[in-house]
Amino acid sequence: MNMREQLQAALQTLQPEHLEVLDESHMHSRGLETHYKVVLVAPVFVGLGAVKRHQRVYACLGELMGQVHALALHTYTGEEWLAQGAAPASPTCSGASKQA
Repeated sequence: MNMREQLQAALQTLQPEHLEVLDESHMHSRGLETHYKVVLVAPVFVGLGAVKRHQRVYACLGELMGQVHALALHTYTGEEWLAQGAAPASPTCSGASKQA
């Protein structure tokens, strides 16, 4: 199971209504399977602010967090997701060692 699949499996414990785990490592200079974007819509986020939502995600991922260099989290309730419709695009890497 690759890292994206491991992240996806671990996040199932939050019973998501919508889940995307995107490997964005190709946009960065740190190698393969290091940079991820997670779009997660779950009822468990109702009434929670961004910090608490992220803490819930980190708790689910546990030791996997030590194997990931960067994790962009976009967490929504069902109502927020219906209003928003999509997560923002990720910026391109501005690291000095990024090769064009």
